Amino acid sequence: MDRLVKADVKEVELSFKRDQKCSTTFRLSNLMHTMSVAVNLTTTNPSLFSFTQPFSIIPPLSSSSYTLLLSHPSDHPPLPTTAPNDVINVKASMLPTGKAGLDDLRRLFARPGPHVFRDATIPISFVGPQVVEFLISQRTKISGFDVFFDKAVSACSGSELTALLSPAIASGNASLVSSLIDAGGDVNRKVSDSGCLISLAVRSGSIEVVKILVASGCKVDSSVLHDAAAMNRVDLIEILCKNFPELDVNWVDSEGRTPIHVAAANGHVEMLKFLVSAGGDGEVWDQKGLTPLHWAAEKGHLEPTKFLLECSDVKYVVTKNGKTAFDLAAENGHLSLLGHLRFDDVLLRAARLDDVHGLKSCLAEGAEVNVRDQNGWTPLHRAAFKGRIECVKVLLNHGAQLDVVDNAGYMPLHCAVEAGHVQVALLLVAHGARANVKSLEGIVSPVSLDRFKNHPALVHPVCHEKERA
Repeated sequence: MDRLVKADVKEVELSFKRDQKCSTTFRLSNLMHTMSVAVNLTTTNPSLFSFTQPFSIIPPLSSSSYTLLLSHPSDHPPLPTTAPNDVINVKASMLPTGKAGLDDLRRLFARPGPHVFRDATIPISFVGPQVVEFLISQRTKISGFDVFFDKAVSACSGSELTALLSPAIASGNASLVSSLIDAGGDVNRKVSDSGCLISLAVRSGSIEVVKILVASGCKVDSSVLHDAAAMNRVDLIEILCKNFPELDVNWVDSEGRTPIHVAAANGHVEMLKFLVSAGGDGEVWDQKGLTPLHWAAEKGHLEPTKFLLECSDVKYVVTKNGKTAFDLAAENGHLSLLGHLRFDDVLLRAARLDDVHGLKSCLAEGAEVNVRDQNGWTPLHRAAFKGRIECVKVLLNHGAQLDVVDNAGYMPLHCAVEAGHVQVALLLVAHGARANVKSLEGIVSPVSLDRFKNHPALVHPVCHEKERA
């Protein structure tokens, strides 16, 4: 005879509940037709598990139920870290009389011999959502993780699997997310107020998790762009915009901020460049009246400030508190930004007014020598047009570009020629200025220095108009 009793399960699954006494029930059947069988149940970890009925008698061809208890409540499932699963050992012995007291049964199984059959070894597994959640949080610390995980997941309902997607996604582990989805997790069922699951995936920083959710048909809302912008994950935002063309790069959050505001506040110039190229508005105000430039200036981000100055026209826009971007940068001690936000304007004015001291002071403060105004004029354009030869010298000594053209195609030399300033024009040529310039009509024509022999007043009206502006 191989065995006296048979268990109704190959493995006992204990549904773990945090800080609660957990139990599970299984059945044993007597295989003997005419004789009762005595049963003794033990576990490999008696300090952890116990039975409500460790000794019992099963009549012929009958069955009995047994309850396994987790003796001590815990805040996490007591999974083994090195050894195999704990098991239930089932011992059985024939009982011809069919009757015996508890002490008799103890003595029966305490005495070794052929009368005791080792009928079954039943593994004990912890299952349920709290087990899965614990495994996700402790993944790198548990040997045999995959076995425990697959077993725990198999006992979860669809709604439980869906709820577990959030911690799995937050962990950034693509294989766990994929397993939960394959087991029945719903990627489009909202389980919290943290936004769509793709937003959670973006915050985890895992591009693989984002790809899995996209491939699984996960829906998305435009708030996900704010998360990607905050993290400067251009790779993620490119995937999102490619797969979800309905995403609005100018979507505003509850504070009126767009993804460009978020990127500017965090100093992410690459993200700013992508968002602007995708149609983002660099001039929009949030509820505080702050533009992206205000945010970049307040936080002291130099490259984002320079980029926003190039692609937007909000340099002098004031907040609801009457502050310009310059004011915010100055208040927060971001001196490296001040030249770009105001001193550049002072530099242009100094070049026009022949204020050599002011010019040098601005350059010393960090003003950009080749800064442009709304017409594309640099300080050298202004100084050349006005004949401010000392200012021209200072600008040239500080690296002013000779061949930079304004919005109409004019270089500083052209401005000097048109305004009749011989010495300035000669100085520019001596420093390497080219004598071919583009006229207003778009035709390249020579600039003849012979025109200055009689000092004609050949001032172009457009230059006058720019100077007045």
